[in-house]
Amino acid sequence: MRSKLFVPGVRPELFAKAMASAADVLSFDLEDAVPAAHKARARACVVEYLSPRPHRAAGKQVIVRANGPGTPEWMDDLRAIASLDVDLVNLPKIESADQLVDAVRRMETIEAESPGTVRPGLLVNIETPRALRHAAAIAGAHPRVRGLQLGLGDLFEPYGIARDDLRNVHATQYALRMAAAEAGVFVYDTAFPGLDDEKGFRAEAESARALGYAGKSCVHPRQVAWANDVFDPTPEEIEAARHVIDAAAGAEGRGHGAFAVDGRMVDAPYLAHARTILAMARANKKKDPA
Repeated sequence: MRSKLFVPGVRPELFAKAMASAADVLSFDLEDAVPAAHKARARACVVEYLSPRPHRAAGKQVIVRANGPGTPEWMDDLRAIASLDVDLVNLPKIESADQLVDAVRRMETIEAESPGTVRPGLLVNIETPRALRHAAAIAGAHPRVRGLQLGLGDLFEPYGIARDDLRNVHATQYALRMAAAEAGVFVYDTAFPGLDDEKGFRAEAESARALGYAGKSCVHPRQVAWANDVFDPTPEEIEAARHVIDAAAGAEGRGHGAFAVDGRMVDAPYLAHARTILAMARANKKKDPA
């Protein structure tokens, strides 16, 4: 999930282009990218396009971002999404574990009305100070929560927090990463508004990658290549991971729980990370042309 490309639900002319892009994940947006007067049309467009499951043939993961709980569109969005085979539902404006549990209860009530409905996991936006403070509790509130997504625009802009100061970005990324780690879910980096600012995009993405984020959201197709490049394991990382795996096999035969690899001592956490690097490399190789 190196790159997640937002696709406005009200722009069906972009759907096929997005599906043909190099993005690992497509996020069809019924919320911020859709004006209030066009919400119903966006739902209809997304349902019409995704119902034949084009993403399965294309090897893409698909997310649908609903409008927030309590909005006039919330329940209609849930009914529309319940008819689709998608990987994740992106829930915005969640600020507490209780609110998350109530949202899931409403989702499951609708899903129960449609036998055979796919029950997707949840990607929960963390985009307010209160949500950030409760992020670990939110992530652990229900087993359907698969990940958290950082929303820096909502977290920074209303409070005058400078986003071009990477110290502010890193501090917030770190806080959310620790919350996700506590709950045992993945964490996804925020969208970056600068469409032509490759340097700024990469700076945020590289900070997120160093913290163990799964990937970065993209608001324009040109950002996809930047995200894929940053979050791809490097040849050096892949080689180092292979050394750890090979050394672990020998150490296990000798009954050793810790062992030396390339001049450093490693044990179970390092082995788990090495396996993750190799799994990412295998998955990305399948997605990208040779």
